[in-house]
Amino acid sequence: MPAATSPRPDAGPWAARGCPEVPPAWLERPWRGRLSEVPAGVAQSRGRGRPRDRPPHRLCREVDWFSLASVLFLLLFAPFIVYFFIMACDQYACSLTAPVLDLAAGRVRLSDIWAKTPSVTKEAAQIYALWVSFQVLLYVALPDVCHRFLPGYVGGVQEGAVTPAGVINKYEINGLQAWLITHLLWLANARFLSWFPPTIIFDNWIPLLWCANILGYAVSTFAMVKGYLFPTNARDCKFTGNFFYNYMMGIEFNPRIGKWFDFKLFFNGRPGIVAWTLINLSFAAKQRELHGHVTNSMILVNVLQAIYVLDFFWNEAWYLKTIDICHDHFGWYLGWGDCVWLPYLYTLQGLYLVYHPVQLAAPHAAGVLLLGLLGYYVFRVANHQKDLFRRTDGRCLIWGRKPKAIACVYTSADGQRHHSKLLASGFWGLARHFNYTGDLLGSLAYCLACGGGHLLPYFYAAYMAVLLTHRCLRDEHRCASKYGGDWARYTAAVPYRLLPGVF
Repeated sequence: MPAATSPRPDAGPWAARGCPEVPPAWLERPWRGRLSEVPAGVAQSRGRGRPRDRPPHRLCREVDWFSLASVLFLLLFAPFIVYFFIMACDQYACSLTAPVLDLAAGRVRLSDIWAKTPSVTKEAAQIYALWVSFQVLLYVALPDVCHRFLPGYVGGVQEGAVTPAGVINKYEINGLQAWLITHLLWLANARFLSWFPPTIIFDNWIPLLWCANILGYAVSTFAMVKGYLFPTNARDCKFTGNFFYNYMMGIEFNPRIGKWFDFKLFFNGRPGIVAWTLINLSFAAKQRELHGHVTNSMILVNVLQAIYVLDFFWNEAWYLKTIDICHDHFGWYLGWGDCVWLPYLYTLQGLYLVYHPVQLAAPHAAGVLLLGLLGYYVFRVANHQKDLFRRTDGRCLIWGRKPKAIACVYTSADGQRHHSKLLASGFWGLARHFNYTGDLLGSLAYCLACGGGHLLPYFYAAYMAVLLTHRCLRDEHRCASKYGGDWARYTAAVPYRLLPGVF
């Protein structure tokens, strides 16, 4: 907001997943970047200190120049990246090069482009305020009932991981219920009620962008002020001494209002990810309005991304053990990213297909569908293998065999020695981050559904490739520092990171 998967669910706005071991949450320092899943399947750790023995997390740390430069770059340019892509679709039919060439040749000025950009409107502000208020209502006022009649679904009140200060927060897991209610109302309106046109999101897309930015900056600023003046738990606050880093990466670990409204869980899943599938439906409705039909490419994008979104909400309780919740503090990175970056850049394929209604040949469409399903299968099964290995302390079968594991020992900040195991079987025996490989396959499928006419739809795949490769290298550096020689033994047993035989 990872990621989201996505939700990744990736899932948060910046997306990703982890490596083959999961440490106790309070042993990890949270000043790394974003996202998603906690490193994979661990056997039970032993020798944990009691929560009251753990040191307070309200501490200071100097920010190195590279981290500060990265923070400033994102703060300055991420909003312009979003604007550029949306503007290119609105004014240049999704061409990324045409506006640059026009500016370079002097045919237009920046002021001309800005003058053609729709501003915020009263209608858009009302739509967005109603949307966010409705999602808040579904989050805080409707306890989950889906877990009572859906076999295998885990919802209702669930405990999160232990925070660095030793706190165990409780969460109301009702995201799937909120998604179902929202979409049933949307479909009922489109079929029977006609309160608003199904193209309402597309018709107000750029004015809604300004509303989303206002919320993203407002909630990020509020979270920072709250962290200084009235934090939910002062012992779980983190200060670096640098204003920009604090603002972007966050001060509070789990900012809350009242007992149940948790900023991280709400903004990571609602309103952005619930909106993702609605946005795609609105784009499909607009394509039908403009061109008289919905293309198979638009159907593919809607179906494949809906699978990802539903997977996120079906596994929302599992999400409580991911890096977003267990390690990241709440700042602009999550607040603005979940409000703006995720809904506007993760839906570029559907937006592109409104302007360019691609009808794929049957073999091409079948190939895209199979690639997307393969990516999801790899991602889900890899994570299942990790979770099964962790829950059973390795006493399970993976691909019909007893799993291989590398026993390892590490020392925590309090000086205690801990034991865990690194999974080296199943998909985790093919590559050390094979769940990332599934993410990449799925991301590529979304883009291939749009054909090869423009670069814009492929931003998502390129972004995910860079993000996950960086995340992979960062995870490996952390694991090498933590496990030393044991990590070297593991990399010898599983020599590839992402692609067997390649990388």
